[in-house]
Amino acid sequence: MSSRMAFAKLLDVMKKLRIGIILIVLGIIIVGAALFLLGFFKPGSAGLSVESVPAATVFIDGEQVGRTPYEATRKPGEIVIKLIPQSLDEVLVPFETKVTLTSGIQTVIKREFGDSEETSSGEILSFEKIGGDSSGLAIVSVPNAAQVFIDGASRGFAPYKTSSITPGEHKIVVSAPGYSERALSIKTVEGFKLTVVVKLAPNGEEILEEEEEIEEPKQVEVEILSTSTGFLRVRSEPSILGEEVGRVEPGEFYPYLDEDEDTDWLKIEYEEGKEGWVSGQYAKKVEENEEEPSPSPSPSL
Repeated sequence: MSSRMAFAKLLDVMKKLRIGIILIVLGIIIVGAALFLLGFFKPGSAGLSVESVPAATVFIDGEQVGRTPYEATRKPGEIVIKLIPQSLDEVLVPFETKVTLTSGIQTVIKREFGDSEETSSGEILSFEKIGGDSSGLAIVSVPNAAQVFIDGASRGFAPYKTSSITPGEHKIVVSAPGYSERALSIKTVEGFKLTVVVKLAPNGEEILEEEEEIEEPKQVEVEILSTSTGFLRVRSEPSILGEEVGRVEPGEFYPYLDEDEDTDWLKIEYEEGKEGWVSGQYAKKVEENEEEPSPSPSPSL
């Protein structure tokens, strides 16, 4: 009889335990639903800022949403923005573009309208998630091959890209002969690549190639210096800890892409479409056709 009573008590305990588990699961479901309704599980919003000169009516995906200056938060994703300038004095050409909004990031569009696409100017700043602890920057110019300055230092010509710019505030200036330069402040973010598309407008100054000789910008290259091994390793990162992705030989020249200010390593295009870093101790920047004796450093990396 005692064994039957013990078995009955065990069944009763298991029943209560089962009921307790069911109540806990129901509680979690109810709390989760409440949090969802309160917005805790909603995807993060993306920011959008649009400025123009003169003011313009703003359309997003065909719907009129306001006028510039316009700021809003929207669901992340691709949108089509159209700006129609409000001007009674002259006929100005509208502007339309497609951008991808990123959660937690503000996309910026600035436009100065002209009577044609050629005479208009502005810039678009948008972000793309790349992950990791690095930040990237890409600059595209219209017209192509405009000169790029970052924080006062020349970085070559657009299109320009780097994967080693420090996160934070930077000053960019983009200029080209015959066009008005544009200066803008940007903020690079860790784990994201910032793409800046800059449209320059003609400044009205004619470039008379027949009357005055214009010096063409020289292409910056990287010369590989002599090493004890007869080659220099190309690495994936500006450090000897970076993975070896290729090898280059002394006396060869490669297109210069970027420089890591902390380590003095140089980024090159060592094969078509392939980029990597070489030690600044065994390589140097030179302008195209520049003739200069190359020093011979000690052990190779």
